[in-house]
Amino acid sequence: MKFLKYVLFIVLGLVGLVLILGLILPKAFHAGGEILINKPKQEVFDYVKYIKNQHKFDNWSRQDPAITRAYEGTDGTVGFVYTWKSKKVGDGKQVITNIDPGNRVDMDLYFTGSDHANKSYMLLTDAGNNQTKVLWAIDGEMPYPWNVMGLFFDMNKDFQAGLQNLKEILENQ
Repeated sequence: MKFLKYVLFIVLGLVGLVLILGLILPKAFHAGGEILINKPKQEVFDYVKYIKNQHKFDNWSRQDPAITRAYEGTDGTVGFVYTWKSKKVGDGKQVITNIDPGNRVDMDLYFTGSDHANKSYMLLTDAGNNQTKVLWAIDGEMPYPWNVMGLFFDMNKDFQAGLQNLKEILENQ
């Protein structure tokens, strides 16, 4: 009986610690990565503006080959919607919100249970010599107390892995 009492106190203490940390830690986050691709900027842009290509290089789709995808609208245009369902990486929705032809694609991402849009973008810069610098990033918020997960989860690695996959795909075409 004493053992269960101690276990209960430890569990309650851990829950309390998580709740206190959630109050202290920031809710806003930024993650992303960048890479140099040995292809002309327009060629890279013509590939990344199509959201249907994303599952070929993003790290999350590669983690769950059984992911279910649905699309609405015309890919590569403002208003195109991509939704996914996954037991491994969660459910969500991505909407193209702005396209600066040849330069940038802006997207809103909505994750499971949230009506709040996280702002994501892919920015391409001509690096000369038929090379393109690609920056892929997201800015958003994690609600309390889930913001504590920021201590244990590094999205930068996933973005960088996705960009490395993109580089391999484009340079091997």
